[in-house]
Amino acid sequence: MTANPVNKLDDLANQVAEEFEAHRQPDEFKDVSLVIDNNDQDRPTLIVHVGREDADTLADEIEAFLQERGARTQRERHSDTDVRVLVTVD
Repeated sequence: MTANPVNKLDDLANQVAEEFEAHRQPDEFKDVSLVIDNNDQDRPTLIVHVGREDADTLADEIEAFLQERGARTQRERHSDTDVRVLVTVD
């Protein structure tokens, strides 16, 4: 990965998209959506939105996947079917 945090997050987003491709089918509602929020230049954040029944289970898998790659994660719960994993890197 490159030294720029936004580039690192972009690389991680690509890895998540590839690893969890089954949850991102183009012709269906996506269980997993990815957005990089770089409004704060000092702390860009990859937001992995999990929207489905039992969102926690998939969010757990995604968090573990990201943490294995050195990312820091934090979870936001909006409902049982709406969980966001916030991802930051150095």
